[in-house]
Amino acid sequence: MLLAVKLAILSEVMLFGALFAAYFVVRGESSGWPPAGGLERPELLLPGFNTLLLISSSGTMQWAVRSARGGDRSNILRWLGLTLLLGGTFIVIQGYEFATNGFGLNAGIFGSTFYILTGFHGAHVLAGVSLIAIVANRARRGLVSAERHTAVEATSYYWHFVDAVWVFLFSTLYVV
Repeated sequence: MLLAVKLAILSEVMLFGALFAAYFVVRGESSGWPPAGGLERPELLLPGFNTLLLISSSGTMQWAVRSARGGDRSNILRWLGLTLLLGGTFIVIQGYEFATNGFGLNAGIFGSTFYILTGFHGAHVLAGVSLIAIVANRARRGLVSAERHTAVEATSYYWHFVDAVWVFLFSTLYVV
C-alpha cells in the first residue's frame, strides 16, 4: 500500500510540476506580473494564515502517525481530528478568498493560472481531508493499531505532499 501511495504522489508531482512550469513560462514571457489591466496580487493575510494552518496540520498528522505506531487510539483520534479541523479551515478560507479576490478565471492569464494552481491544490486538500476522515473512522472503529497502522502512514504521506505543494505555491503566487 505504501508503494502505491508513493507512486500516486509521484504522478501528482509530475502534474504540479507541469502546472508550475506552465506558470513560469507564461510569467517569464509577460512584461509585468500580474499583467497590466488593474489586477493586483491577492493580499497575503489569508493565504499566509492558510500556510500556517497547513504547516501545523503536518505536525498534527505526524503526531497521529506516532500515536498509531504506539497503538494509542484516543490520541490517534485526537490528532486526526485536529488535522481535519485545520484542513477543513484551510478549504473554507480558500473559498472565502476566491469569492473576495476581485478577479476570476476570466481575468486573463494571471487569473487563469492563479485559479488553476490554487484550485487543483484545493481539490487535493479536499481529497486529503476525505482520506483523513476515512482513516479516523477506521481508528474510531478499532481498525487501527500498532500492528495495523499502514493507512494512517499512507495518508500522512499524501497530506505532507499536499502541504509541501502549498508552501511552494504560496511562495510562487503570493510572495515572489
